[in-house]
Amino acid sequence: MYYGTQFYASIQGLRSILSCRSISREVVWRNAQTRDLPITMRDNSVLDLLADLVRINSVNPSYDGGVPEAGIVRYIRQFFTERGIETWEQEVFPNRPNLIARLPGRQPGRRVVFEAHVDTASIIGMSIPPFEPTIADGRLHGRGSCDTKAGVAAMMQALASLKRDRVTPPCEIWFAAAADEEYSFRGVLKLCEGLKADAAVVSEPTEMRAVIASKGVLRWKIRTNGKSAHSSKPHLGVNAINHMAHLILALEADDERLKTKVHPLVGCATANVGVIRGGVQVNFVADACSIEVDRRLLPGETVPEALNEYQSLLNNLKARFPALDAVMDAPMISDEALETAADAAPVRLASSILAELGFDPAPAGVPFGSDASKLSRQGIPSILIGPGSIDQAHAAIEYVDCEQVECACEFYRRFMERFE
Repeated sequence: MYYGTQFYASIQGLRSILSCRSISREVVWRNAQTRDLPITMRDNSVLDLLADLVRINSVNPSYDGGVPEAGIVRYIRQFFTERGIETWEQEVFPNRPNLIARLPGRQPGRRVVFEAHVDTASIIGMSIPPFEPTIADGRLHGRGSCDTKAGVAAMMQALASLKRDRVTPPCEIWFAAAADEEYSFRGVLKLCEGLKADAAVVSEPTEMRAVIASKGVLRWKIRTNGKSAHSSKPHLGVNAINHMAHLILALEADDERLKTKVHPLVGCATANVGVIRGGVQVNFVADACSIEVDRRLLPGETVPEALNEYQSLLNNLKARFPALDAVMDAPMISDEALETAADAAPVRLASSILAELGFDPAPAGVPFGSDASKLSRQGIPSILIGPGSIDQAHAAIEYVDCEQVECACEFYRRFMERFE
């Protein structure tokens, strides 16, 4: 192992490196002749901070091995308290708060919210130690490193650097560390209660693209009901699994309709059957079966419209199979899509800063959902931008590019300094 200060990047990212040089710190490299070793903390760099956050288990409590967010919130609160930055908590669930840090601005009544979630996906299936951050090949590994503790660390460090340098931004800055994004978005919904702001910047792994459009999500259960009987006399029963098979084939055929619904930034609408449950044992005719459907909504689509489309599909199927007894349950999760105007003030500023840092300044879209759509529905022009790729989020080997984390910190600071 040896230490170095040189960034690691492609030719395409060279301008970005030079622009972000001012926030670089020593990082732990991997020597080609040695095995990967845990990162060693020595200073207050954004990578040090990220490593500390990765060490804290904040798997969403709704998943196996999860814990309340109170532990990571305590760390973040101490970080800001030591730097003289005001903080407070919002209780989302018992022992599961949001944490808000505030830096006053020059213009009373104007506010920018920087938000990132602190809960992570489950560690089940990971092939690396989830809470032992390591750097190898210019990437920091560990659960949450990409989604979204890199963004949390970069936003925290950017805000702290303004305080350190005695910079008063044009607008009041809120940094919100939100709970429960990975399961039901309750943290951001709590944050939105009565919230007023002039812009919101939400960190998700966008590879440092300014995202102005993302899909919404609708999840619900469909049940088929049958009649139990002994499997030696199946004609005496009604097999709910067989009826569900008709429904699944109809949903598969409906995918062709969804392919005709296309948005220029996020692509086409999609639907996926992710869970199926049915039957009691092999020698019973199944009297019940259920599926859980995940439908990704495009900007402009509403939840009621989408549900009505599927109710029509069920009605048509019942006309073809009169014995079919199928019922749609109320949605488990419903969240409409994000779409922010390309000429909105936060989008224009984000594009300008990205061009300065050597990144693609063109606004983009992503297929996944986030907390940003809730802030947008609050009337706050919102964008998504953060280090890392969504392909590494929730992965067996989760990691984030160290160079992008450094540059994200610089991006957030410049946005804080310049949004008016």
